[in-house]
Amino acid sequence: MNVYDFDKTIYDGDSTADFYLFALRRHKKIFKLAPSLLGAFCKFYLLKRGTKTDFKEVMFRFLRFCDTEKDVADFWKAHKSNIKRFYMSRRRPDDVIISASPRFLLEPVCDSLGVVHLIASEVSPQSGRYTGTNCHGEEKVRRFHEQFADAPIEEFYTDSRSDEPMARLAEKAFIVKGEKIKPYRFLD
Repeated sequence: MNVYDFDKTIYDGDSTADFYLFALRRHKKIFKLAPSLLGAFCKFYLLKRGTKTDFKEVMFRFLRFCDTEKDVADFWKAHKSNIKRFYMSRRRPDDVIISASPRFLLEPVCDSLGVVHLIASEVSPQSGRYTGTNCHGEEKVRRFHEQFADAPIEEFYTDSRSDEPMARLAEKAFIVKGEKIKPYRFLD
């Protein structure tokens, strides 16, 4: 099996940020949440307080103003073309996508790509509340083992050093920048 991170790895961009901007253009009421989002951003990224999950829960409050199922479907009609060519040429039926992005956002595009195995952050599409921890870093490893035990990973693809714990599980790991793929260089 091959395992892929999603954002900036097989998707050209950050799907969560792109979906937020897509929803913002559609639902102007989301602008009302700008002060709380700015506060959460400063708290987490500048003051280094709280968790990424805390920050993202504040951000995902915008879902209250959305028709999430329809908005997600329309988003993928406009953004599916952001799936990178390298992935389209390599995909296999046993691929696993593992991402910090929410399941409700990635499930439709995974279904259309024929990806059966999706591990993602569990976020309520109505309230934006997490059930569990943001699927990032070591959490990806924990969730992978929870679903697949010690199944061997032939190849792992990512754009980020934060995925080194997952990269260490694979026989071969790769770093993806745009459409370019290079062997992953471990830090130690």
